Amino acid sequence: MSTRLSRWGSWIVALVVGVVFGVAGTIGQGSMWGSVPIGLIVALIGTTAILLGVRLLTGDRWAALATGMGAMIATLVFSGRGPGGSVVVPAPAEGALSTGIIWTIGVPIIVALVVAWPSPARLHRRD
Repeated sequence: MSTRLSRWGSWIVALVVGVVFGVAGTIGQGSMWGSVPIGLIVALIGTTAILLGVRLLTGDRWAALATGMGAMIATLVFSGRGPGGSVVVPAPAEGALSTGIIWTIGVPIIVALVVAWPSPARLHRRD
């Protein structure tokens, strides 16, 4: 029973960590350094790093998935128009790079890759 409880606890913590990274990435992804979308680059690298870290440290696909779900939920919630009409991720100017769209599509792709990647222990067992 305690193993099951600790597992659920780790998934909840992973979900909260994902929400924090999702909020930070959604807010920061629009930062530009000249024409370089530095905010998007840092947000994608940070999200990839936390997902890989959770997956490698826990050895649990479900913990990595919980982290990714938290990031995706935060991205979707904070990308829309707020109750007061404010927009965190504005639409780009005509013909400009849409970092918001890249961020919104990039996070689920990264989550899918990290969660679906074969376990290192399983790869060594086949040898």
